[in-house]
Amino acid sequence: MSEQWQRKIQHIVDRIDACIRDKNDEALTLKLLAQEFGYSEFHFSRKFREISGMQFRDYLRCRRLAFSLRKLRDTEESVLKIALDHGFFSHEAFTRAFREVYGLTPSEYRRHPVPVALRTILRPFDCYLLENGGTGMPGIQSKVKTYFVTIPAHKFLHIKNYESIGYWDFWQKQSRISGQDCETICSLLDGIPDKLDDLGGREANSSSGQIMAFMNDPAGRICSWGIPLAECYGVRLPLDYNGPVPPQMLLTVVPEGDYIVFEHGPFDFETENSAVEEAMEQAMREFDYSASGYQLDLTPGRMFYFYHDCSRFWKYIRPVRKERKLSEL
Repeated sequence: MSEQWQRKIQHIVDRIDACIRDKNDEALTLKLLAQEFGYSEFHFSRKFREISGMQFRDYLRCRRLAFSLRKLRDTEESVLKIALDHGFFSHEAFTRAFREVYGLTPSEYRRHPVPVALRTILRPFDCYLLENGGTGMPGIQSKVKTYFVTIPAHKFLHIKNYESIGYWDFWQKQSRISGQDCETICSLLDGIPDKLDDLGGREANSSSGQIMAFMNDPAGRICSWGIPLAECYGVRLPLDYNGPVPPQMLLTVVPEGDYIVFEHGPFDFETENSAVEEAMEQAMREFDYSASGYQLDLTPGRMFYFYHDCSRFWKYIRPVRKERKLSEL
């Protein structure tokens, strides 16, 4: 399957979500979307099913249901209004479709919003799962910013693996555990409310608010700089979060703490990814902690957060603590 087609289908599913958000039902037809992207209906339908594993009409219905689920959870709008706003012609048709996909009626879900897997997250183009890309650009090291922040106490809802190395290996290992494959975990996290890193916090948008992380953990794999870390995937939540916790996930309280941030701004994945990665690694490797008055905090339970979004930034966030002077020891 070509990377070019993966990108094209990604544009199409992004367009579908935009039309649902804008209530632009007229544009959500196979004919119009095929024309917009320059294909015949037959070719468009065949490639969409080949990449997504679903018929276009089934995918569209499931995305509408995913958006409607958030409306049921987060607003007091009537079930009928939500149904009509999301392309269903009656309360009965909406209830039937909702129960078929989620196993309960809209009213039952509203009364008790248990974690459900949206199962319509479609990421045809995921740069995490491709080769590093890019060949490097002169002077890119100077674009890495370094600064210290204090992150307030919060909660981290996640799964973790003590043996994996990197995103690809993490999901390969998790897929061997029932209910912890990438599709299930990402679709469950997509339905969790109040994520701190969610873009806007209201859209039924794939992966919004979801991040990789590493936890200082004595049972974890020893990383390249000699620290035992467990690799995690999850979402940051407010400290007062008391919402649903899927049974296969862990909810950890992360105390307030100081962190050092290594950040690079937006970049082009195809031409700059390798260079940015090298620059980030070099910046972290060469940073003079002794001159800053801080040192890495290796206390068990402290978190390393990792953000990779080429349209916004690449960030490593490492836990630190004030370095104690000899007179204080």
